[in-house]
This record gives sequence, structure tokens and C-alpha cells, in this order.
Amino acid sequence: MIGGGGFDTTRMIAQQILNGLVVGAVYALFGLGFTLVYGVQKILNLAHGGIFMWGALIGFFVVTRLGLPLWSALILGMAGAGLLSMLLELVAFRHLRRRKGDDLSTLVSSLGANLILVNMAQQVTNSQIESFPFGIFPIRIWRVAGLMISLQTIVILACVALLVAMLLLYLFRTHFGAEVRAVAVSERTSLLLGIAPQAVFLQTFFIAGAMAGAAGVILGVAFNSVSYDMGEPMMLRAFVIIVLGGFGSVIGAVVAGLLLGVVQALSVALFSSALSDAIMFGVLILLLLAMPTGLFRGFDTEARRA
Repeated sequence: MIGGGGFDTTRMIAQQILNGLVVGAVYALFGLGFTLVYGVQKILNLAHGGIFMWGALIGFFVVTRLGLPLWSALILGMAGAGLLSMLLELVAFRHLRRRKGDDLSTLVSSLGANLILVNMAQQVTNSQIESFPFGIFPIRIWRVAGLMISLQTIVILACVALLVAMLLLYLFRTHFGAEVRAVAVSERTSLLLGIAPQAVFLQTFFIAGAMAGAAGVILGVAFNSVSYDMGEPMMLRAFVIIVLGGFGSVIGAVVAGLLLGVVQALSVALFSSALSDAIMFGVLILLLLAMPTGLFRGFDTEARRA
């Protein structure tokens, strides 16, 4: 009985780790956009959660109003969120960024932009929680080594891995990515190299918005729930990711997002969902005591090494 109970506990923990990796992959995708904007422009975009939420809403409307397949919802959700993020850069950040050292203004501006996005979504959805149509994603479950692995789990992990790989290749293996890295290291030096920082900033915001939009659609489908306030708890996790991963570190955002998802899943399974946030921040404090600068160095350091 003791051996059987121990085996059941081990299998339960392994299952929760797998579930945590799925949620953590979405956290990583969301945190990537947040940390990329900070790494390149040193801006904490508090409207990132609103962009994430609108990406999920666009994906929902693509499926329910236009009747298009789910893969179209992902692509159009990414495109719509990316364009909305670019608009945010033009309206809320571009003018304020020229006022060097005035970080408070950009914070307040992004906070105001987020409130506008949330209120607009609240009007569109009538403050209701929206759900994707039943059967939008086929239900397939396999048992592998005692673990329950669904088709949805495989697809989510594959999509996130593909998007993260594409982003890393874009940043570290393309000419445009080299421009982004140059601006992240020094905006003034990039001007001497003939790079247009304003174009890079737009590019960065589009990529960040697209990542957030993808995370919104994937999370909305995974939990079959889309609401106007779904971005708020994600922003709390984004701050944990950006601090734990290392301010502005792209690779750190991925690792921190996966770690956060696993910690959250295990805390819910072993303790209580009410304690998950407390445990999450407790782990963050302990790790920061050991590594005050986070798990990895910032994006500007990664850019120099590349």
C-alpha cells in the first residue's frame, strides 16, 4: 500500500509538472513580448495585458463570427494584436520616449492605454465570459508511461516551441534582428550605423503584440474562456517572469515562464489554489536572494554576445 501510494504520488506530481509546462509555455510566450519591449526600449508596457486580451478576442471573433478554422484564429489574432501594439507605440509611447529620463510618464500612459483597451473589450463583450464553440478542438488523449497526454497539450507545446524558435532565429540570425540588437545595445550608436531606431521600435512592438496575441488565443482555447479582464492576472506573472528571468533577457523569459507554470501547478496540486500566488512569490524571493540579477543577463548583454 505504501509503495502503491508512493507510485501514485509520483505519477500525480509528474502529471502536474506536464500540466505546468503547458501553462508555463503560454506564460513564456506572453512574457517574451513584455521582456522584449523592455530589453530594447527599457519600457515597462503595462498595456501588454490588454493586447493579450484583444488577441484572444480577435481569435474568438474569427471563429464565431467569421466561421474560420482555429489556425486562422491564431494567425489573425497574432496579426491583430501586433497591429494594435504598433498603434499603441505610435500614440502612447513615441512622443514620451523622446523625453529622456521620464519613465513615470510612459508608465502612466501605458496604464491609461490598458484601461481604454479593457473598457472597449468590456463594452464589446457586455462584461460576459465568452467561450469557443464546443468541439472547436478535437479531444484525443493518450496514456504514456502513466501520464495522460492530450492532443491539445501536444499542439500547444509544439506551437509555443515553434514561435519561440522563430523569434530566436529572427533576433539572432537575421539582418533585421541584428538591427534590433544594435538598438538594444545603444540607440545612439545604431544611428551612426545607419539604423532607424523608430522603425526598430515599431518592429519590436509588433513582435511583442503578436506574441501576446498568440498567447491569448492559445490560453483562451485551452481554458475555453475569453473575458475582458483576462490580461490582469497575466501581467502579475509577467512581472515575475521579467524579474526572475533577468530584466530584458529573451532566453530568461522562456525559462522563467516554464518554471513559473510548473511551480503554480505543483502548488495547486500539493497545497491550495489560494496559496499558489504566495508560493510563486516565495520562490521568486528565494531565487533572487541567490541570484539578485535573475537567472540570465539582459537582452543588451545577449545582443553583445551574439
